[in-house]
Amino acid sequence: MSEYKPDELRVAVLAGGISDEREISFSSGKNVMAALAEAGYTHVEMLDPADDDFLVKLSEGSYDVAFIALHGRGGEDGMIQSILEYLGIPYTGSGVIASACAADKDVAKAIYQRAGIPTARGITIKRDDDVCIADIVDEVGSECFVKPAVNGSSYGVTYVKDESKLLDALETAFECDEKALVEERLVGTEITVGVLGDPPRALPIVEILPQEGSEFYDLDVKYIDPTHVHRIPAAISPKDYHRAEEYAVAAHEALGCKGFSRSDFIVGEHGTTILETNTIPGMTDTSLFPDEARHAGMPFSAVCDELIHIALEGAEE
Repeated sequence: MSEYKPDELRVAVLAGGISDEREISFSSGKNVMAALAEAGYTHVEMLDPADDDFLVKLSEGSYDVAFIALHGRGGEDGMIQSILEYLGIPYTGSGVIASACAADKDVAKAIYQRAGIPTARGITIKRDDDVCIADIVDEVGSECFVKPAVNGSSYGVTYVKDESKLLDALETAFECDEKALVEERLVGTEITVGVLGDPPRALPIVEILPQEGSEFYDLDVKYIDPTHVHRIPAAISPKDYHRAEEYAVAAHEALGCKGFSRSDFIVGEHGTTILETNTIPGMTDTSLFPDEARHAGMPFSAVCDELIHIALEGAEE
């Protein structure tokens, strides 16, 4: 890679956007801005893809690289990546195809299975499908999770304890997407594994501690003080720990991710089962990925600098 100095690069931090996670994205973007300043980047500007003049600013800004701090629809699904590809602007994170595949939990699940990564039993339902509750219960049990196929940060996710609530849960999911996943409820320890770098390496594994009043890692839990929620390293057996690291890197590579990702798992009597992969993990003060990096001895400024290095190196290749 050609040598460069951070203070000579023009960086566009993309944050906000059009998804349900707009405000979370702004928090991630502000954290990235602060980290880049700490790393010596002096020409950094935040752009919001939801602004009417966004494309004009992006195309005329003479940016050397874009740092994508967008989450969910329009940011994590390949859409913004396609625009940047068209404009010839290098960008952090995964490319168009990997982003699109990871964003669709149904597609990602098929890729995990092909790569030999265990997944939960489940069924995919489209908005116009005829729904047979008995068939769903036969497949996944009466306790299950219903989630939009394409969405993030637990928006539209319902934990169903009774099959009588399944139709309502599907309607909630369909408010976010045309396709829903109904998956068995797995009992065990919830963990998440960040992956960083090229070649990819696993970061210290976080155990997500159950919180009183919350039945799963929902929006109310994700953005409280991480010291109350995150246990690093996760209190699981060495065998399970090593397996989760392997599966996280395998998921990253099978999806074709680049730079970084974060995969979520349940570890229980059934083994280690993957739930999903985030190609642009949250980067707020309370987010999992920055916390993992800190425990690996990397300040967030070093993480952001490495991601820009990878983006520029990839553009040269």
